[in-house]
Amino acid sequence: MNEDRERIVLTFDVGTQSSRALLINNRGKILGKGQQKHEPPYVSREPDWAEQDAEFYYAHICQSARELKKAVEEGVWERIEAVSITTIRDTVVCVDKEGVPLRPAIVWLDKRKADGGPRLSQVTRMMFKAVGMEETAKLQYKKAHCNWIMQKEPEIWEKTYQYLLLSGYLTYKLTGNMADAAAALVGRLPIDSQSRGWQRKGALTRPVFDVEPEKLCEVKESGEVLGHITAQAAEDTGLKEGLPVLASGSDKACEILGLGCTSKEKAAIGLGTTATITFNIERYLEPERFIPPYPSVIPGWYNPEIEIYRGYWLISWFKKEFAEKEVEQAKRLGVSAEELLNRRLKEIPAGCDGLLFQPYFTPNVTMPVAKGSIIGFSDQHTRIHLYRAIIEGINFALMDGMRLLEKRSGHVFEEIRLGGGGSQSDEICQITADMFGIPVKRTDTYEATGIGSAMAAFVGLGEFQDYEEAQKAMVHLKDVFEPDMEQHQIYHELYRDVFQNIYGKLAPLYEKLHEIYHREK
Repeated sequence: MNEDRERIVLTFDVGTQSSRALLINNRGKILGKGQQKHEPPYVSREPDWAEQDAEFYYAHICQSARELKKAVEEGVWERIEAVSITTIRDTVVCVDKEGVPLRPAIVWLDKRKADGGPRLSQVTRMMFKAVGMEETAKLQYKKAHCNWIMQKEPEIWEKTYQYLLLSGYLTYKLTGNMADAAAALVGRLPIDSQSRGWQRKGALTRPVFDVEPEKLCEVKESGEVLGHITAQAAEDTGLKEGLPVLASGSDKACEILGLGCTSKEKAAIGLGTTATITFNIERYLEPERFIPPYPSVIPGWYNPEIEIYRGYWLISWFKKEFAEKEVEQAKRLGVSAEELLNRRLKEIPAGCDGLLFQPYFTPNVTMPVAKGSIIGFSDQHTRIHLYRAIIEGINFALMDGMRLLEKRSGHVFEEIRLGGGGSQSDEICQITADMFGIPVKRTDTYEATGIGSAMAAFVGLGEFQDYEEAQKAMVHLKDVFEPDMEQHQIYHELYRDVFQNIYGKLAPLYEKLHEIYHREK
Protein backbone atom coordinates (compact mmCIF):
# COMPACT_ATOMS: atom_id res chain seq x y z
CA MET A 1 0.00 0.00 0.00
CA ASN A 2 1.25 3.48 -0.90
CA GLU A 3 0.79 5.47 2.33
CA ASP A 4 0.62 8.81 0.50
CA ARG A 5 -1.77 7.99 -2.29
CA GLU A 6 -5.48 8.21 -1.57
CA ARG A 7 -7.62 5.86 -3.64
CA ILE A 8 -11.42 5.86 -3.69
CA VAL A 9 -14.16 3.33 -4.40
CA LEU A 10 -17.93 3.62 -4.30
CA THR A 11 -19.87 0.94 -2.41
CA PHE A 12 -23.60 0.34 -2.65
CA ASP A 13 -24.94 -1.14 0.59
CA VAL A 14 -28.56 -2.28 0.31
CA GLY A 15 -30.19 -3.18 3.62
CA THR A 16 -33.73 -4.02 4.64
CA GLN A 17 -34.53 -0.47 5.74
CA SER A 18 -32.47 1.67 3.33
CA SER A 19 -29.99 1.85 0.46
CA ARG A 20 -26.69 3.67 0.86
CA ALA A 21 -24.00 4.86 -1.54
CA LEU A 22 -20.67 5.27 0.27
CA LEU A 23 -17.46 6.87 -0.95
CA ILE A 24 -14.65 5.08 0.91
CA ASN A 25 -10.92 5.58 0.67
CA ASN A 26 -8.06 3.12 1.17
CA ARG A 27 -7.64 4.24 4.80
CA GLY A 28 -11.19 3.24 5.71
CA LYS A 29 -12.49 6.79 5.83
CA ILE A 30 -16.01 7.45 4.57
CA LEU A 31 -15.73 10.57 2.41
CA GLY A 32 -19.46 10.87 1.79
CA LYS A 33 -22.77 9.05 2.05
CA GLY A 34 -26.03 9.18 0.14
CA GLN A 35 -28.95 7.34 1.71
CA GLN A 36 -32.52 6.57 0.67
CA LYS A 37 -34.97 4.99 3.11
CA HIS A 38 -37.08 2.09 1.89
CA GLU A 39 -40.62 3.29 2.47
CA PRO A 40 -42.10 0.79 2.88
CA PRO A 41 -39.31 -1.79 3.37
CA TYR A 42 -41.61 -4.41 1.91
CA VAL A 43 -45.22 -5.00 0.90
CA SER A 44 -47.45 -7.83 2.17
CA ARG A 45 -50.04 -8.80 -0.44
CA GLU A 46 -50.95 -11.74 1.79
CA PRO A 47 -50.34 -12.48 5.50
CA ASP A 48 -46.69 -13.43 6.15
CA TRP A 49 -45.57 -12.25 2.69
CA ALA A 50 -42.74 -9.75 2.26
CA GLU A 51 -42.16 -8.50 -1.29
CA GLN A 52 -40.67 -5.49 -2.99
CA ASP A 53 -40.37 -4.48 -6.65
CA ALA A 54 -36.81 -5.27 -7.73
CA GLU A 55 -36.69 -1.95 -9.62
CA PHE A 56 -37.40 -0.23 -6.29
CA TYR A 57 -33.93 -1.24 -5.06
CA TYR A 58 -32.21 -0.11 -8.26
CA ALA A 59 -34.01 3.24 -8.17
CA HIS A 60 -32.90 3.73 -4.57
CA ILE A 61 -29.21 3.02 -5.20
CA CYS A 62 -29.31 5.37 -8.20
CA GLN A 63 -30.90 8.13 -6.15
CA SER A 64 -28.37 7.55 -3.34
CA ALA A 65 -25.50 7.88 -5.82
CA ARG A 66 -26.87 11.07 -7.39
CA GLU A 67 -27.45 12.58 -3.93
CA LEU A 68 -23.88 11.69 -2.95
CA LYS A 69 -22.41 13.13 -6.14
CA LYS A 70 -24.02 16.49 -5.39
CA ALA A 71 -22.69 16.50 -1.82
CA VAL A 72 -19.01 15.65 -2.30
CA GLU A 73 -16.22 18.11 -2.92
CA GLU A 74 -15.40 18.96 -6.50
CA GLY A 75 -12.99 16.51 -8.08
CA VAL A 76 -13.60 13.66 -5.62
CA TRP A 77 -16.30 11.92 -7.70
CA GLU A 78 -14.05 11.75 -10.76
CA ARG A 79 -11.45 9.80 -8.73
CA ILE A 80 -13.68 6.76 -8.13
CA GLU A 81 -11.75 3.72 -9.41
CA ALA A 82 -14.29 0.94 -8.91
CA VAL A 83 -17.74 0.04 -7.58
CA SER A 84 -18.79 -2.77 -5.23
CA ILE A 85 -22.22 -4.02 -4.12
CA THR A 86 -23.34 -5.67 -0.88
CA THR A 87 -26.97 -6.50 -0.12
CA ILE A 88 -29.32 -8.29 2.23
CA ARG A 89 -29.28 -12.07 1.89
CA ASP A 90 -31.87 -14.60 0.73
CA THR A 91 -33.82 -12.02 -1.34
CA VAL A 92 -34.61 -13.35 -4.80
CA VAL A 93 -35.65 -12.05 -8.22
CA CYS A 94 -37.00 -13.97 -11.24
CA VAL A 95 -35.98 -12.33 -14.53
CA ASP A 96 -36.62 -13.10 -18.20
CA LYS A 97 -33.98 -13.13 -20.97
CA GLU A 98 -34.03 -9.34 -21.15
CA GLY A 99 -33.43 -9.09 -17.38
CA VAL A 100 -36.96 -7.83 -16.71
CA PRO A 101 -38.38 -8.99 -13.34
CA LEU A 102 -41.32 -11.36 -13.79
CA ARG A 103 -42.72 -10.79 -10.31
CA PRO A 104 -41.81 -8.77 -7.20
CA ALA A 105 -38.64 -9.77 -5.33
CA ILE A 106 -39.32 -12.03 -2.36
CA VAL A 107 -37.56 -10.49 0.66
CA TRP A 108 -35.75 -12.56 3.29
CA LEU A 109 -38.43 -11.72 5.90
CA ASP A 110 -41.09 -13.56 3.86
CA LYS A 111 -42.72 -16.46 5.74
CA ARG A 112 -44.79 -18.18 3.03
CA LYS A 113 -44.30 -21.91 2.71
CA ALA A 114 -44.34 -24.41 -0.14
CA ASP A 115 -46.34 -27.60 0.17
CA GLY A 116 -44.94 -31.06 0.74
CA GLY A 117 -41.26 -31.87 0.91
CA PRO A 118 -38.23 -32.70 -1.24
CA ARG A 119 -38.32 -35.71 -3.56
CA LEU A 120 -35.61 -37.77 -1.91
CA SER A 121 -34.51 -41.22 -2.95
CA GLN A 122 -35.24 -43.95 -0.41
CA VAL A 123 -31.55 -44.20 0.45
CA THR A 124 -31.22 -40.42 0.95
CA ARG A 125 -34.39 -40.33 3.06
CA MET A 126 -33.05 -43.12 5.28
CA MET A 127 -29.74 -41.28 5.66
CA PHE A 128 -31.49 -38.03 6.62
CA LYS A 129 -33.70 -39.87 9.09
CA ALA A 130 -30.75 -41.70 10.65
CA VAL A 131 -28.98 -38.43 11.49
CA GLY A 132 -32.15 -36.62 12.59
CA MET A 133 -32.22 -34.22 9.63
CA GLU A 134 -35.39 -35.37 7.85
CA GLU A 135 -37.58 -32.69 9.47
CA THR A 136 -34.93 -30.01 8.88
CA ALA A 137 -34.75 -30.88 5.17
CA LYS A 138 -38.54 -30.75 4.94
CA LEU A 139 -38.66 -27.38 6.74
CA GLN A 140 -35.96 -25.93 4.47
CA TYR A 141 -37.84 -27.16 1.40
CA LYS A 142 -41.05 -25.49 2.61
CA LYS A 143 -39.25 -22.20 3.34
CA ALA A 144 -37.50 -22.02 -0.04
CA HIS A 145 -38.95 -19.27 -2.25
CA CYS A 146 -38.01 -21.22 -5.40
CA ASN A 147 -40.20 -24.16 -4.37
CA TRP A 148 -43.17 -21.90 -3.64
CA ILE A 149 -42.87 -20.22 -7.06
CA MET A 150 -42.58 -23.60 -8.83
CA GLN A 151 -45.76 -24.77 -7.11
CA LYS A 152 -47.93 -21.66 -7.00
CA GLU A 153 -46.72 -19.69 -10.03
CA PRO A 154 -45.53 -22.33 -12.52
CA GLU A 155 -46.04 -19.96 -15.46
CA ILE A 156 -43.60 -17.50 -13.83
CA TRP A 157 -41.07 -20.26 -13.20
CA GLU A 158 -41.37 -21.44 -16.80
CA LYS A 159 -40.53 -17.93 -18.06
CA THR A 160 -37.66 -17.44 -15.57
CA TYR A 161 -34.37 -17.17 -17.44
CA GLN A 162 -32.29 -16.51 -14.31
CA TYR A 163 -33.20 -16.89 -10.64
CA LEU A 164 -31.05 -14.19 -9.06
CA LEU A 165 -30.26 -13.02 -5.57
CA LEU A 166 -30.75 -9.26 -5.12
CA SER A 167 -26.99 -8.69 -5.42
CA GLY A 168 -26.97 -10.49 -8.77
CA TYR A 169 -29.93 -8.49 -10.03
CA LEU A 170 -28.30 -5.16 -9.11
CA THR A 171 -25.07 -6.33 -10.74
CA TYR A 172 -27.06 -6.95 -13.92
CA LYS A 173 -28.69 -3.50 -13.75
CA LEU A 174 -25.28 -1.83 -13.41
CA THR A 175 -23.27 -3.94 -15.84
CA GLY A 176 -25.61 -5.90 -18.11
CA ASN A 177 -24.06 -9.15 -16.80
CA MET A 178 -26.01 -11.72 -14.81
CA ALA A 179 -23.30 -12.59 -12.30
CA ASP A 180 -22.76 -12.59 -8.55
CA ALA A 181 -20.05 -12.88 -5.89
CA ALA A 182 -19.30 -16.27 -4.34
CA ALA A 183 -19.53 -14.66 -0.89
CA ALA A 184 -23.00 -13.34 -1.73
CA LEU A 185 -24.41 -16.85 -2.25
CA VAL A 186 -26.58 -17.02 0.86
CA GLY A 187 -30.15 -18.20 0.50
CA ARG A 188 -32.30 -21.26 0.01
CA LEU A 189 -30.57 -22.21 -3.23
CA PRO A 190 -28.45 -25.18 -4.37
CA ILE A 191 -25.22 -23.64 -3.03
CA ASP A 192 -22.02 -25.64 -2.53
CA SER A 193 -20.07 -23.72 0.13
CA GLN A 194 -16.95 -25.83 -0.35
CA SER A 195 -16.66 -25.17 -4.08
CA ARG A 196 -17.98 -21.59 -3.60
CA GLY A 197 -20.47 -22.12 -6.41
CA TRP A 198 -23.51 -24.18 -7.33
CA GLN A 199 -24.14 -27.79 -6.37
CA ARG A 200 -23.88 -30.48 -9.00
CA LYS A 201 -27.15 -32.04 -10.12
CA GLY A 202 -26.60 -35.28 -8.17
CA ALA A 203 -25.61 -33.67 -4.85
CA LEU A 204 -27.21 -35.27 -1.78
CA THR A 205 -29.22 -32.20 -0.74
CA ARG A 206 -29.92 -30.90 -4.26
CA PRO A 207 -33.61 -32.00 -4.17
CA VAL A 208 -34.25 -29.56 -1.31
CA PHE A 209 -33.65 -26.57 -3.64
CA ASP A 210 -33.81 -28.11 -7.10
CA VAL A 211 -33.32 -25.04 -9.30
CA GLU A 212 -32.37 -25.94 -12.88
CA PRO A 213 -28.63 -25.27 -13.50
CA GLU A 214 -29.38 -23.03 -16.50
CA LYS A 215 -31.35 -20.67 -14.25
CA LEU A 216 -28.31 -20.04 -12.01
CA CYS A 217 -25.93 -17.18 -12.78
CA GLU A 218 -22.16 -16.99 -13.22
CA VAL A 219 -20.19 -16.76 -9.94
CA LYS A 220 -16.99 -14.73 -9.41
CA GLU A 221 -14.56 -14.53 -6.49
CA SER A 222 -14.32 -11.45 -4.26
CA GLY A 223 -12.24 -8.76 -5.92
CA GLU A 224 -12.85 -10.11 -9.43
CA VAL A 225 -14.59 -8.04 -12.09
CA LEU A 226 -18.33 -8.75 -12.41
CA GLY A 227 -18.70 -6.27 -15.27
CA HIS A 228 -18.44 -2.57 -16.07
CA ILE A 229 -20.85 0.33 -15.62
CA THR A 230 -23.00 0.56 -18.76
CA ALA A 231 -24.00 3.77 -20.52
CA GLN A 232 -27.52 3.44 -19.10
CA ALA A 233 -26.25 2.82 -15.55
CA ALA A 234 -23.90 5.79 -15.91
CA GLU A 235 -26.85 7.98 -16.81
CA ASP A 236 -28.92 6.56 -13.93
CA THR A 237 -26.26 6.87 -11.22
CA GLY A 238 -23.95 9.66 -12.35
CA LEU A 239 -21.02 7.24 -12.36
CA LYS A 240 -18.46 7.14 -15.15
CA GLU A 241 -19.25 4.64 -17.91
CA GLY A 242 -16.79 1.72 -17.96
CA LEU A 243 -15.95 1.71 -14.22
CA PRO A 244 -15.33 -1.87 -13.05
CA VAL A 245 -17.85 -3.43 -10.67
CA LEU A 246 -15.92 -5.76 -8.36
CA ALA A 247 -17.34 -8.72 -6.44
CA SER A 248 -17.50 -8.49 -2.63
CA GLY A 249 -20.09 -10.44 -0.62
CA SER A 250 -23.37 -10.41 1.30
CA ASP A 251 -24.02 -7.80 3.97
CA LYS A 252 -23.03 -10.12 6.84
CA ALA A 253 -19.92 -11.42 5.09
CA CYS A 254 -18.81 -7.82 4.50
CA GLU A 255 -19.73 -6.74 8.04
CA ILE A 256 -17.36 -9.36 9.50
CA LEU A 257 -14.49 -7.88 7.52
CA GLY A 258 -15.53 -4.30 8.27
CA LEU A 259 -15.39 -5.13 11.99
CA GLY A 260 -11.82 -6.37 11.54
CA CYS A 261 -12.47 -10.09 12.08
CA THR A 262 -9.81 -11.62 9.83
CA SER A 263 -8.66 -14.30 12.31
CA LYS A 264 -10.58 -17.01 14.12
CA GLU A 265 -9.95 -15.53 17.59
CA LYS A 266 -12.26 -12.58 16.87
CA ALA A 267 -16.01 -13.21 16.94
CA ALA A 268 -18.32 -10.85 15.05
CA ILE A 269 -21.68 -10.33 16.71
CA GLY A 270 -24.35 -8.50 14.73
CA LEU A 271 -27.15 -7.03 16.82
CA GLY A 272 -29.51 -6.41 13.93
CA THR A 273 -33.01 -7.54 12.94
CA THR A 274 -31.51 -11.04 13.01
CA ALA A 275 -28.85 -11.41 15.72
CA THR A 276 -25.81 -13.38 14.58
CA ILE A 277 -22.49 -14.66 15.81
CA THR A 278 -19.89 -15.67 13.26
CA PHE A 279 -16.18 -15.56 12.47
CA ASN A 280 -13.65 -16.16 9.70
CA ILE A 281 -11.88 -19.51 9.50
CA GLU A 282 -9.70 -20.97 6.76
CA ARG A 283 -11.22 -24.47 6.81
CA TYR A 284 -14.69 -25.85 6.16
CA LEU A 285 -16.51 -25.99 9.50
CA GLU A 286 -20.21 -26.63 9.96
CA PRO A 287 -21.62 -24.39 12.73
CA GLU A 288 -24.11 -27.16 13.50
CA ARG A 289 -24.10 -30.72 12.26
CA PHE A 290 -25.05 -30.86 8.55
CA ILE A 291 -25.58 -27.07 8.38
CA PRO A 292 -22.98 -25.64 5.94
CA PRO A 293 -21.01 -22.49 6.73
CA TYR A 294 -21.41 -19.47 4.49
CA PRO A 295 -18.63 -18.55 2.04
CA SER A 296 -16.37 -15.81 3.37
CA VAL A 297 -15.32 -12.78 1.35
CA ILE A 298 -11.77 -14.11 1.83
CA PRO A 299 -11.39 -16.71 -0.97
CA GLY A 300 -11.18 -20.24 0.41
CA TRP A 301 -12.35 -19.18 3.89
CA TYR A 302 -15.69 -19.72 5.62
CA ASN A 303 -18.11 -17.96 7.96
CA PRO A 304 -19.76 -20.50 10.29
CA GLU A 305 -22.75 -18.59 11.68
CA ILE A 306 -25.39 -19.04 14.36
CA GLU A 307 -28.54 -16.94 13.85
CA ILE A 308 -31.20 -15.81 16.31
CA TYR A 309 -33.86 -15.11 13.71
CA ARG A 310 -35.86 -12.46 15.52
CA GLY A 311 -32.85 -10.85 17.26
CA TYR A 312 -33.19 -7.11 17.68
CA TRP A 313 -36.56 -7.24 15.95
CA LEU A 314 -37.66 -8.02 19.51
CA ILE A 315 -36.68 -4.47 20.50
CA SER A 316 -39.06 -3.12 17.87
CA TRP A 317 -41.73 -5.51 19.16
CA PHE A 318 -41.20 -4.33 22.74
CA LYS A 319 -41.27 -0.67 21.68
CA LYS A 320 -44.54 -1.16 19.82
CA GLU A 321 -46.27 -3.20 22.55
CA PHE A 322 -44.89 -1.75 25.81
CA ALA A 323 -43.05 1.55 25.28
CA GLU A 324 -45.71 4.07 24.24
CA LYS A 325 -44.48 6.44 26.98
CA GLU A 326 -40.89 6.45 25.64
CA VAL A 327 -42.07 6.75 22.04
CA GLU A 328 -44.02 9.91 22.86
CA GLN A 329 -41.24 11.34 25.02
CA ALA A 330 -38.67 10.64 22.30
CA LYS A 331 -40.71 12.61 19.78
CA ARG A 332 -40.71 15.64 22.09
CA LEU A 333 -36.97 15.38 22.78
CA GLY A 334 -35.96 14.62 19.20
CA VAL A 335 -34.19 11.37 20.09
CA SER A 336 -35.00 7.69 19.51
CA ALA A 337 -37.18 5.69 21.88
CA GLU A 338 -34.39 3.09 22.03
CA GLU A 339 -32.00 5.72 23.42
CA LEU A 340 -34.42 6.52 26.25
CA LEU A 341 -34.97 2.85 27.00
CA ASN A 342 -31.24 2.11 26.96
CA ARG A 343 -30.58 4.85 29.52
CA ARG A 344 -32.85 2.98 31.90
CA LEU A 345 -31.00 -0.33 31.56
CA LYS A 346 -28.73 0.69 34.46
CA GLU A 347 -31.77 0.75 36.77
CA ILE A 348 -32.03 -3.04 36.48
CA PRO A 349 -29.38 -5.40 37.94
CA ALA A 350 -27.62 -8.14 36.00
CA GLY A 351 -30.00 -11.06 35.59
CA CYS A 352 -33.08 -8.83 35.94
CA ASP A 353 -33.90 -10.08 39.45
CA GLY A 354 -34.42 -13.59 38.10
CA LEU A 355 -36.39 -12.78 34.92
CA LEU A 356 -35.07 -14.83 31.99
CA PHE A 357 -36.12 -14.55 28.37
CA GLN A 358 -35.67 -17.21 25.68
CA PRO A 359 -35.76 -15.39 22.30
CA TYR A 360 -36.76 -18.19 19.92
CA PHE A 361 -39.79 -16.32 18.55
CA THR A 362 -39.02 -17.82 15.14
CA PRO A 363 -37.88 -21.47 14.97
CA ASN A 364 -34.54 -22.26 13.36
CA VAL A 365 -33.46 -25.20 11.23
CA THR A 366 -32.29 -27.32 14.17
CA MET A 367 -35.20 -26.40 16.48
CA PRO A 368 -38.18 -26.41 14.07
CA VAL A 369 -40.88 -26.21 16.79
CA ALA A 370 -39.17 -23.76 19.20
CA LYS A 371 -41.09 -20.88 20.74
CA GLY A 372 -40.18 -17.88 22.85
CA SER A 373 -40.60 -18.00 26.61
CA ILE A 374 -40.20 -15.82 29.70
CA ILE A 375 -39.69 -17.37 33.13
CA GLY A 376 -39.16 -16.06 36.65
CA PHE A 377 -41.85 -13.35 36.81
CA SER A 378 -42.60 -11.89 40.25
CA ASP A 379 -44.35 -8.80 41.60
CA GLN A 380 -41.09 -6.80 41.61
CA HIS A 381 -40.71 -6.95 37.85
CA THR A 382 -41.46 -3.96 35.62
CA ARG A 383 -41.54 -3.49 31.86
CA ILE A 384 -37.94 -2.19 32.05
CA HIS A 385 -36.99 -5.53 33.62
CA LEU A 386 -38.60 -7.13 30.56
CA TYR A 387 -36.67 -4.81 28.22
CA ARG A 388 -33.34 -5.74 29.78
CA ALA A 389 -34.35 -9.42 29.90
CA ILE A 390 -34.88 -9.33 26.12
CA ILE A 391 -31.37 -7.95 25.58
CA GLU A 392 -29.88 -10.47 27.99
CA GLY A 393 -31.93 -13.30 26.44
CA ILE A 394 -30.60 -12.53 22.96
CA ASN A 395 -27.07 -12.55 24.40
CA PHE A 396 -27.67 -15.82 26.27
CA ALA A 397 -28.76 -17.39 22.97
CA LEU A 398 -25.65 -15.95 21.28
CA MET A 399 -23.56 -17.39 24.14
CA ASP A 400 -25.06 -20.78 23.26
CA GLY A 401 -23.90 -20.11 19.71
CA MET A 402 -20.40 -19.10 20.80
CA ARG A 403 -19.95 -22.21 22.95
CA LEU A 404 -21.09 -24.40 20.07
CA LEU A 405 -18.72 -22.70 17.61
CA GLU A 406 -15.82 -23.02 20.07
CA LYS A 407 -16.57 -26.71 20.65
CA ARG A 408 -16.80 -27.49 16.94
CA SER A 409 -13.72 -25.45 15.97
CA GLY A 410 -11.51 -26.39 18.94
CA HIS A 411 -10.50 -22.82 19.72
CA VAL A 412 -11.55 -20.10 22.17
CA PHE A 413 -12.64 -16.59 21.19
CA GLU A 414 -10.56 -13.83 22.74
CA GLU A 415 -12.64 -10.79 21.84
CA ILE A 416 -15.92 -9.70 20.30
CA ARG A 417 -16.38 -7.11 17.59
CA LEU A 418 -19.90 -5.70 17.79
CA GLY A 419 -21.98 -4.39 14.87
CA GLY A 420 -25.62 -3.73 14.02
CA GLY A 421 -28.10 -1.29 15.53
CA GLY A 422 -27.71 -2.59 19.09
CA SER A 423 -23.98 -1.81 19.05
CA GLN A 424 -24.73 1.92 19.04
CA SER A 425 -25.68 1.70 22.73
CA ASP A 426 -22.85 1.92 25.29
CA GLU A 427 -25.10 0.18 27.81
CA ILE A 428 -25.74 -2.78 25.52
CA CYS A 429 -22.01 -3.03 24.68
CA GLN A 430 -21.15 -3.18 28.39
CA ILE A 431 -23.86 -5.74 29.16
CA THR A 432 -22.49 -7.87 26.29
CA ALA A 433 -18.91 -7.67 27.64
CA ASP A 434 -20.12 -8.61 31.15
CA MET A 435 -22.15 -11.56 29.87
CA PHE A 436 -19.48 -13.06 27.61
CA GLY A 437 -16.61 -12.27 29.96
CA ILE A 438 -14.27 -11.05 27.20
CA PRO A 439 -13.60 -7.57 25.78
CA VAL A 440 -16.17 -6.10 23.38
CA LYS A 441 -14.74 -3.72 20.77
CA ARG A 442 -16.50 -1.21 18.57
CA THR A 443 -15.10 0.41 15.42
CA ASP A 444 -15.19 4.11 14.58
CA THR A 445 -18.07 3.76 12.10
CA TYR A 446 -21.43 1.98 12.06
CA GLU A 447 -20.95 1.42 8.31
CA ALA A 448 -18.93 -1.76 8.87
CA THR A 449 -20.69 -3.55 6.00
CA GLY A 450 -19.70 -0.82 3.54
CA ILE A 451 -16.11 -0.86 4.81
CA GLY A 452 -15.91 -4.64 4.31
CA SER A 453 -17.25 -4.41 0.76
CA ALA A 454 -14.76 -1.63 -0.03
CA MET A 455 -11.94 -3.81 1.36
CA ALA A 456 -12.81 -6.47 -1.25
CA ALA A 457 -12.69 -3.82 -3.97
CA PHE A 458 -9.29 -2.51 -2.84
CA VAL A 459 -7.84 -6.04 -2.67
CA GLY A 460 -9.19 -6.57 -6.19
CA LEU A 461 -7.54 -3.34 -7.33
CA GLY A 462 -4.20 -4.53 -5.92
CA GLU A 463 -4.05 -1.84 -3.24
CA PHE A 464 -3.58 -4.54 -0.59
CA GLN A 465 -1.92 -7.94 -0.88
CA ASP A 466 -4.55 -9.64 1.32
CA TYR A 467 -7.41 -8.97 3.72
CA GLU A 468 -5.20 -8.88 6.80
CA GLU A 469 -3.29 -5.95 5.28
CA ALA A 470 -6.59 -4.35 4.24
CA GLN A 471 -8.08 -4.53 7.74
CA LYS A 472 -4.95 -3.05 9.33
CA ALA A 473 -5.26 -0.05 7.02
CA MET A 474 -9.04 0.35 6.93
CA VAL A 475 -10.52 -0.82 10.28
CA HIS A 476 -10.07 1.53 13.23
CA LEU A 477 -11.19 0.78 16.77
CA LYS A 478 -13.03 3.45 18.73
CA ASP A 479 -14.19 1.84 22.00
CA VAL A 480 -13.23 -1.13 24.16
CA PHE A 481 -15.64 -2.40 26.82
CA GLU A 482 -13.87 -4.55 29.41
CA PRO A 483 -15.99 -7.10 31.28
CA ASP A 484 -16.88 -6.67 34.95
CA MET A 485 -16.02 -10.18 36.14
CA GLU A 486 -18.28 -9.97 39.22
CA GLN A 487 -21.22 -9.29 36.90
CA HIS A 488 -19.95 -12.04 34.59
CA GLN A 489 -20.10 -14.58 37.44
CA ILE A 490 -23.80 -13.82 37.95
CA TYR A 491 -24.45 -14.28 34.24
CA HIS A 492 -22.33 -17.44 34.12
CA GLU A 493 -24.41 -19.10 36.84
CA LEU A 494 -27.70 -18.04 35.24
CA TYR A 495 -26.54 -19.30 31.86
CA ARG A 496 -25.14 -22.62 33.12
CA ASP A 497 -27.82 -23.50 35.67
CA VAL A 498 -30.97 -21.96 34.19
CA PHE A 499 -30.89 -20.68 30.59
CA GLN A 500 -29.21 -23.77 29.16
CA ASN A 501 -31.97 -25.94 30.65
CA ILE A 502 -34.99 -23.91 29.47
CA TYR A 503 -35.26 -25.32 25.96
CA GLY A 504 -34.82 -28.95 27.03
CA LYS A 505 -37.45 -28.63 29.75
CA LEU A 506 -39.97 -26.85 27.51
CA ALA A 507 -39.34 -28.77 24.27
CA PRO A 508 -42.12 -31.32 24.93
CA LEU A 509 -44.57 -28.45 25.47
CA TYR A 510 -43.40 -26.74 22.26
CA GLU A 511 -43.95 -30.06 20.45
CA LYS A 512 -47.47 -30.26 21.84
CA LEU A 513 -48.24 -26.65 20.85
CA HIS A 514 -46.95 -27.34 17.35
CA GLU A 515 -49.10 -30.46 17.14
CA ILE A 516 -52.24 -28.60 18.26
CA TYR A 517 -51.80 -25.62 15.93
CA HIS A 518 -50.40 -27.40 12.87
CA ARG A 519 -52.79 -30.29 12.46
CA GLU A 520 -53.45 -31.27 8.87
CA LYS A 521 -56.79 -29.82 7.82
